[in-house]
Amino acid sequence: MKEIEAAYTGLARVYDDFMGEVPYQEWARALTDVFRAAGNGSGLLLELGCGTGILTGLMDAAGYEMIGIDASAEMLSEALDKRCRSGADILYLQQDMRAFELYGTVSGVYCVCDSLNYLLEPEELVQVFSLINNYLDPGGLFALDFNTPAAYLLPERRIPIVETGDSGDTLIWLNQYDAETAIQEHQLTIFTACRDGRYERSDEMHRQRAYTLEEVLAAAGAAGLRPAGFWGGSTEEAPADESGRIRLLLREHGKEQP
Repeated sequence: MKEIEAAYTGLARVYDDFMGEVPYQEWARALTDVFRAAGNGSGLLLELGCGTGILTGLMDAAGYEMIGIDASAEMLSEALDKRCRSGADILYLQQDMRAFELYGTVSGVYCVCDSLNYLLEPEELVQVFSLINNYLDPGGLFALDFNTPAAYLLPERRIPIVETGDSGDTLIWLNQYDAETAIQEHQLTIFTACRDGRYERSDEMHRQRAYTLEEVLAAAGAAGLRPAGFWGGSTEEAPADESGRIRLLLREHGKEQP
């Protein structure tokens, strides 16, 4: 995805510093519980939109063989640094999720942290979901999350945000949501602290599309995936209408069980 790849250039260097509140450990436990409940306690998993590899590393530590795919070379560079320090055996691939390729099937797939919201057209959802259905083992699970319109209408999403990280880097967010197109624009200005006391400035535009549960389920159905519940809490509990983030489980359909 050229637009996504361009969006994660300067941000990649400071991403982990500003995402310290993301509950990666909690997500890893929830995903592990979901896959193990389906009889997948180990095996090969794919993370789409793996970013800097924090969650990928946690799932590797939980006993899974991991593949991480991301469009941004800069984000993957951070992930590779983590892999080098930890000694983990994780395969990272720079690919567009709309056209990713694997050498074979995987036992499970997950895509979290709003990554699917970067797909700006419902047809792209169908495209990605079709590939996932193709590369999943028979009956394999796909765990995903996505932001709904309610997420982008939250007050904190509609005002400028200025954050300074522990390293001295500063991030300025300007957000604008168009309810007619369901497109959220994030204008980011990043000031990265240099060793000589100077700051380097970079600017990025991120665009995301809000999706309703009905739209995602329609795309899943068109791709051949079947609904299998929800994850992150009770896997049987349907989200409320005002839910800003929905965590959904889909199951491979169409291949014969061995």
